[in-house]
Amino acid sequence: MKLFTSILAIATVFNLLLSGASGFISPASSSSPASSLSSLSLATKGAPENFSDVAETISDAARSLRGQTVVVKYGGNAMTSPELKAGFCQDVVTLQNLGVRILVVHGGGPQINAMLEKVGVESRFEGGMRVSSTDVVDVAEMVLCGSVNKEISSTICSAGGRAIGLSGRDDNLLQCVKKIDKDGYDLGFVGEVDSVNTELLNQLLDMGICPVVSPIGTGIGEEKDIAYNVNADVAAGRIAGELRAARVLFLTDIAGVLDKEMKLLPTLSCDDVNALIDDETITGGMIPKVSYATSAVELGVKGAFITDGRVPHALLKEVLAGGSAGTGSGEGGTYVSS
Repeated sequence: MKLFTSILAIATVFNLLLSGASGFISPASSSSPASSLSSLSLATKGAPENFSDVAETISDAARSLRGQTVVVKYGGNAMTSPELKAGFCQDVVTLQNLGVRILVVHGGGPQINAMLEKVGVESRFEGGMRVSSTDVVDVAEMVLCGSVNKEISSTICSAGGRAIGLSGRDDNLLQCVKKIDKDGYDLGFVGEVDSVNTELLNQLLDMGICPVVSPIGTGIGEEKDIAYNVNADVAAGRIAGELRAARVLFLTDIAGVLDKEMKLLPTLSCDDVNALIDDETITGGMIPKVSYATSAVELGVKGAFITDGRVPHALLKEVLAGGSAGTGSGEGGTYVSS
């Protein structure tokens, strides 16, 4: 906790300094030099004795990630708690100010469940995936691409960043085929991502804009007008892999990947993950997260984090606390590498 407080305080300092630097002025920054200095003084007041060490760690992380891409899957309690939501969007803006190209893929399970119940549409899960009839996809698209997507992009902009909300159907961003479940379940209109429009994403990222992507994909060829429901973890992992991102983070509602005694596994290789799925240590909704974390790493992503989105500023903590090595804070979550 002490390390995290140090990271947050010093990241605030970096943010304040960069917000006044040429080329990094935030759209929301209108404060005078005097007020900026006052804010800087407050941020550094009571700094820990190892302030310089933590500052150096953040500087190393920022230098190694400047101009690189970080993809984050955003969902769970981090989306439903107003405080965590505000903190997450502030983290996105801080990373943008540090020169990081950041892309958000969001879920919205609780919001979809609430709307399905409201309109009387039944749904169920098989193997961690929501079975998606036409009615379920219609509701999911309405919720994800409408209110949820625009709220996230708007909150990032209100915090001083730049963001644009996109559906996976926009400009054929996520082209999909019907997912065939390995256990023989008919999942309905659940999509397997066949291709990603990386040209569109790179154009936005090069402009300093954070794409906020809703995981509703589009069909291919004769099925081009079909909407597919795509698991947000699946979409984030595939997008990160196609972009050859430096990092991909999956924010979840548990501490990370746990063993059968419910103890955290802080680091895993891709081979470790596959073995844990085979022996059923990893089950249910955690399978898509770890499977696409490993797929992203195998496609060239340097490291994947499965981390607790209930921790305030989890995104900033994991991205900056590991320095140039990029292995995270070491204070929670699971880091997956090759």
